[in-house]
Amino acid sequence: MTYTAEATVQRNADVVRRYLRVFETRDLSELRAVVAEDVRVHGAGRHVQGRHHPEGAVLSPGLSDCRVRVDDLFAAADRVTVAFTLTYRHDRTGRDLTMTGVKSYRLVDGVIVEFWGETDLFGLLRQAGLVPDELPPF
Repeated sequence: MTYTAEATVQRNADVVRRYLRVFETRDLSELRAVVAEDVRVHGAGRHVQGRHHPEGAVLSPGLSDCRVRVDDLFAAADRVTVAFTLTYRHDRTGRDLTMTGVKSYRLVDGVIVEFWGETDLFGLLRQAGLVPDELPPF
């Protein structure tokens, strides 16, 4: 099937939405359908390769019942950029913890092959009581 440029952009946006939904469902077979085995991941000062990296993020220990909110999404050509909010239940305390982030995905033939971005891990850790509200100046 040949995709027009517009149809490709829509398909890519839908693939990224499917990927984000995996954080709610924890369905790794769905993740494998939309993320390349040799995906390249850039963020938090690291550049790594392999689908096991996003799989590990989906299965974060101590966090469950993830709810994903797409705050903004922009798709063009082979790129999709998303601002999102993840809300988890902290298994130890039962409290909700929220983490925001922005990621940019590159897709080939309807599969995520590379992504860049950052999430507010410090904010999540602060809500969990694992880091102080304010850090001393450098």
